[in-house]
Amino acid sequence: MGTMTWIIVLLVAVAVTAVIASVLTSSIQKKKTETTIGNAEEKARSIIDEALKTAEAKKRESLLEVKEESIRTKNELDKEIKERRAEAQRSERRLQQKEENIDKKADAIEKREAGLAAKEEALNKMKAEISTLNEQRVKELERISGLTSEQAKDYLLKIVEDEVKHETAVMIKEMESQAKEEADKKAKEYVVAAIQRCAADYVSETTISVVQLPNDEMKGRIIGREGRNIRTLETMTGVDLIIDDTPEAVVLSSFDAIRREVARIALEKLIVDGRIHPARIEETVEKAQKEVEAMIKEEGESALLEVGVHGIHPELVRLLGRMKFRTSYGQNVLKHSIEVAHLAGLMAAEMGLDVRLAKRAGLLHDIGKSIDREMEGSHVQIGAELCRKYKENAVVINAVESHHGDVEPTSLIACIVQAADTISAARPGARRETLETYTSRLKQLEEITNNFKGVEKSFAIQAGREVRVMVVPEQISDADMVVMARDISKQIEAELEYPGQIKVNVIRESRVIDYAK
Repeated sequence: MGTMTWIIVLLVAVAVTAVIASVLTSSIQKKKTETTIGNAEEKARSIIDEALKTAEAKKRESLLEVKEESIRTKNELDKEIKERRAEAQRSERRLQQKEENIDKKADAIEKREAGLAAKEEALNKMKAEISTLNEQRVKELERISGLTSEQAKDYLLKIVEDEVKHETAVMIKEMESQAKEEADKKAKEYVVAAIQRCAADYVSETTISVVQLPNDEMKGRIIGREGRNIRTLETMTGVDLIIDDTPEAVVLSSFDAIRREVARIALEKLIVDGRIHPARIEETVEKAQKEVEAMIKEEGESALLEVGVHGIHPELVRLLGRMKFRTSYGQNVLKHSIEVAHLAGLMAAEMGLDVRLAKRAGLLHDIGKSIDREMEGSHVQIGAELCRKYKENAVVINAVESHHGDVEPTSLIACIVQAADTISAARPGARRETLETYTSRLKQLEEITNNFKGVEKSFAIQAGREVRVMVVPEQISDADMVVMARDISKQIEAELEYPGQIKVNVIRESRVIDYAK
């Protein structure tokens, strides 16, 4: 019993000890938890305070930036307003000055008009006085001479007319006589000088183009710094630029008309654009080359349309367009070919041949001249090869080969083309006229000469290039013949249109016949 009691007491003591230990542990943990929560709350409060401070600082910074931006904007607006106000004041001053100048000019014009009115009035008075004096003078002259003013005027005019006619005839005869006397002596000199000058004049007319400049300052811009612009342009086009003392003009020199046209178009574009430097020059020259190529194609198509020929290979059409920039003895080759085509068509129609084929052969007869400077051989050989290459008719090929007699013609159309080429090259000729218009012009020529007083009859000869006028010798003297020839020439020039020139040949014949018995 005593042992059990001790055991129970011991168990109770252990239980009590455990309860006490549990209570102590719980109180300790509670204190730790409270301490942790306090620390967390304190840290949270410090974070919130720090965030509030940061937000306040950023708010102040934003407010400062906004204020600075508004101040800067305000300053810029104030500056712009001041500038516009100053510009408006300057414009107002200029307008005021112009108004003052206009007022001054108006005052000056009014004063000038007043002066002119006074001068006009004085002039009218003077004219009236002069008219009165003239009337008195005429009356006095009529009284003295016993003739009226109209009779005196006719008499004086007749005397002056006779004197002037005689002096004019004498002067013309003297000049013609002097020219004939010097002609034999200077004939060789004139021929040599003409030969020497002909090449220079011909070359200058067909190998140069002139480009007008807005002012002389443009010459310096075309040359460029150390001449780089002009070197670039000459290199790109193959054309020589001549910049001399000629005012507001630049001369382009080249034997190749196509290159010269490219250079002319490019230079005109550069002048209009105003931006002249090597890169711009290269770009403009390329555009000009394309433009000239398009122009060549259009010229070829226009020639076909004008002549009425169709179905020609596009390459031959392009070569026809190139002939626009080719001349032969001063004659444009494309125009010459169009003339030959028309003439060949007219002659073929009269002979009952194929008109279209004749026109085709006439148009293509000089096609070799479009590239004869780039290939070996004559233009006849080159043209025939081109026609063979592009499958032209055998009659056309033979016409091209034979139009200068290199090959015998094998058809009437080839003979027609040869004749048409000779007519067009000879000039005068190459006239697309009907028989009615031709005879009408001859009739007009004879009518003009027959209307002159003293003309017995007249004849238009040499296909209208000469008119022979037979005059009545009793009515027209030798002096009158010279004046009549000059008057007929002037009236023909005023009333007729014709190629070349017309020779006026006035003939006066006097015969005295007697018989020896």
